[in-house]
Amino acid sequence: MRKVIFLLSLWCALPSFAERLLIPMDLEQRDHLKAYGVAFWALERGVAVEWLLNYRGGVFMLDYHGSVAREAQIRGVSTDVISEAQAAGIYAEIDGGNMEVVRLEKAPKIAVYTPPNKQPWDDAVTMALEYAQIPYEKIWDEDVLKGALEEYDWLHLHHEDFTGQYGKFYSSYGREAWYQTQQRDYEAMARRLGYAKVSDQKKAVALRIYEYVVAGGFLFAMCSATDSFDIALASINVDICHEVFDGDPADPQAQASLDFSRTVAFENFSLEQNPLVYEFSDIDTTPKDVRQIRTAEAEYFTLFEFSAKYDPVPAMLTQSHTNIVDGFLGQTTAYRRSLIKDSVIILGEVEESEEVKYIHGSAGKGTFTFYGGHDPEDHKHLVHDPPTNLALHPNSPGYRLILNNVLFPAAKKKERKT
Repeated sequence: MRKVIFLLSLWCALPSFAERLLIPMDLEQRDHLKAYGVAFWALERGVAVEWLLNYRGGVFMLDYHGSVAREAQIRGVSTDVISEAQAAGIYAEIDGGNMEVVRLEKAPKIAVYTPPNKQPWDDAVTMALEYAQIPYEKIWDEDVLKGALEEYDWLHLHHEDFTGQYGKFYSSYGREAWYQTQQRDYEAMARRLGYAKVSDQKKAVALRIYEYVVAGGFLFAMCSATDSFDIALASINVDICHEVFDGDPADPQAQASLDFSRTVAFENFSLEQNPLVYEFSDIDTTPKDVRQIRTAEAEYFTLFEFSAKYDPVPAMLTQSHTNIVDGFLGQTTAYRRSLIKDSVIILGEVEESEEVKYIHGSAGKGTFTFYGGHDPEDHKHLVHDPPTNLALHPNSPGYRLILNNVLFPAAKKKERKT
């Protein structure tokens, strides 16, 4: 009899009777960023994951698999093992509220558009992928121009300048060796690829990326890659570069010749054509007077709360354990509200101001998401600053927004398991 009781007790304790693995994404989670990596790891192995939008900060739930539970434990990610009855209770709560279940089925193939000589800490997205242990591949201009984008589901743009003006760093760094080396390397690459000028080559790359999105690709970009991308598209047929950048004068009618019908996010913007001014246009709202720059906490922005049932896409992109996110600067810190196209969805803003931090929209069959600023945990990031240690910021809401985008292409709204 004792043996029977013991076997029954052991049988009841087995995790197979608690048939779901829940990865909390509220304040109970030890490491939010690595939790995304565990969800991605499960998808890579053919395990479907349910993303419970607006439920406890965007919980991940899946059938119990010992391998996933062990991987989560190894990575320091909090999990709960729950029964089917508990899962049914969660579904009932979701049905009755502003929540929804989205099924993630296949891990997207990820590309990061980045110069070959860049280190992971030069880019917040690359750091997020490295920390979360999400695999990605690096591509650069030659790859894009040869059609490599067709191989990827999701593309991130490193903080590149698609206008061919070398980031408008001329005034501050034009005499430094690294700037001059970069200019020589870019000019050599343009000649090798058959372009007369770097600006022509960068515009060609921007156009290929645009075509990738229109064909159904998912694009994510931060900082100067966002507004310079749209500026490049608007100026495809006009020279906007001062001669210090490309050796010949800009078109005197450059501003009047911009074609805003080509852009995805912004319109009616005015170019900054002075080569000594560290700015591309008036899209960006970075304070010009450093005395106006306050602390990260004082410059916070607010995420909108979307109906997960009716607006699942923006709801996915704004999942977080808090709707208040500390601010952070960049060459492009935020976007001027009046210059954003009406078709674009605003995801995060600085309330009662012209500043919009986080936006999303569609182009053809694909989508784009733009996020202002350089590094969510480095308020005033400067050239040559040391890298951010994400192990010190495992619950960063600013970095969570990046990783929401990484999982977004895996999502399919389907009937949940019953």
